[in-house]
Amino acid sequence: MTLIKSISGIRGTIGGKAGEGLSPLDIVKFTAAYATYILKNTTKKTNKVVVGRDARISGEMVNNIVNGTLMGMGIDVVNIGLATTPTTELAVTMENAIGGIILTASHNPTQWNALKLLNEKGEFLDDKAGKAILEIANDESFQFADVLELGKLTENNTFNQKHIDSVLSLKLVDVDAIRNAKFRVAIDCVNSVGGIIIPQLLSALGVTEIVPLYCEPNGKFPHNPEPLPEHLTDIASILTNGKADVGFVVDPDVDRLAIISENGEMFGEEYTLVAVADYVLSHTPGNTVSNLSSTRALRDVTQQYGATYTAAAVGEVNVVSKMKDTHAIIGGEGNGGVIYPESHYGRDALVGIALFLSHLAHKKMKVSALKATYPPYFISKQKVQLTPSIDVDAILNKVKVAFSTEKITDIDGVKIDFPDKWVHLRKSNTEPIIRIYAEAATMEQADKLGAEIIAIIQQFAQ
Repeated sequence: MTLIKSISGIRGTIGGKAGEGLSPLDIVKFTAAYATYILKNTTKKTNKVVVGRDARISGEMVNNIVNGTLMGMGIDVVNIGLATTPTTELAVTMENAIGGIILTASHNPTQWNALKLLNEKGEFLDDKAGKAILEIANDESFQFADVLELGKLTENNTFNQKHIDSVLSLKLVDVDAIRNAKFRVAIDCVNSVGGIIIPQLLSALGVTEIVPLYCEPNGKFPHNPEPLPEHLTDIASILTNGKADVGFVVDPDVDRLAIISENGEMFGEEYTLVAVADYVLSHTPGNTVSNLSSTRALRDVTQQYGATYTAAAVGEVNVVSKMKDTHAIIGGEGNGGVIYPESHYGRDALVGIALFLSHLAHKKMKVSALKATYPPYFISKQKVQLTPSIDVDAILNKVKVAFSTEKITDIDGVKIDFPDKWVHLRKSNTEPIIRIYAEAATMEQADKLGAEIIAIIQQFAQ
């Protein structure tokens, strides 16, 4: 059993003793802590909180507990049912709610679930708010409402369509161009909520030939739900056999988008944001942001348009904050997360699909040919296991000193930028591990750079 409490929410495996997994008692405690915080810190006069969930097997159980707890705290719940993370984010603002809770463990396997917490803007809570909620939960300093002040429950299943309508209303989404291109689109929605909304979106965009794979929202993931190449062999074979022009894969809560070319090759999660940013920048001047562990290709494309690229610390909330600071018009993370402020400040696979298809329709080229227009980079992801007694921060400082002649960024671990490659070292918050991401012009060079850094870390650890 595993239970992880962090500033972004609480997640864990279902079952086991309280405090060791995501038990009903832990769900109640954390939900009550969130309710306490959000009621004290909202600027709105309502007391509504939106709750949406992915299609996990445990979703109904967790949903009932969360809704009941919120009502017990005197909050009126707007339950939007099976809904994506970005749908729930949009619903918060559309309902003029004081916050929202998304019941999803994102790309984690079936036995996991989680509570992701939103503020009144439909955005993830920042570090300060997250720590405050953790403290309230730890101290159990919450108080339930009297019987005459209990909250009410409202069911509202209209937000999938509202989300689709909001995507269609975006100026850069060209429905006519997509319809005229007559794309054949294959999708893998891993038997979660994407199976409900993605086919509806594609139909609304004018795609008449859809090849659905794993679109039954029953929570029975047919493969590891993280959209990585090794997990996507089934949809890749559909493309290889010539049955579609492009493939789209989403994770269980539909905030990440992976793209597959017409020849069955991975477009690359890192390049989802690059391609969408290319399209947006070609029509709208402005800056871009991604996190420190994302590909340098976004920087290159941004500079081609005479704009400024900025790197943020890893984490969606950090990327959003940096986007607001730099007035970025597009941003996100290299895991396939596209954040387009014209829609909202949240990773949204629906927005990514609509903008990518518009881009592809305008370019009038195959997906593989589009990929070839972008700078070729390869990222190697490795890690070093250390003993609990080792001071990870001290090791990172030694690495920083050892490479002081290079460009160093230390807002989130240590990133070393060489002229033709980079390496980013981050420590895990939950275990004695240093994660090492390296990017270069070939995978061999990236692996080699990562191995060199690992050897240096091991030397310092001794």
